[in-house]
Amino acid sequence: MFEIRVICAPGDADRVRAALAEAFTTGPARQYPTRDPGRVRLYITATHHDTDQ
Repeated sequence: MFEIRVICAPGDADRVRAALAEAFTTGPARQYPTRDPGRVRLYITATHHDTDQ
């Protein structure tokens, strides 16, 4: 398990979450503001997809 941090525009947050969910098995995203107004920080816990299926 690992954690991914992404800094992006608020309007891109849903697209980033969706892209990461396709690439990894993800938990819920936590979203926080950045010091720079107009951007957000996303923290997403992830694991690799199970390839034994």
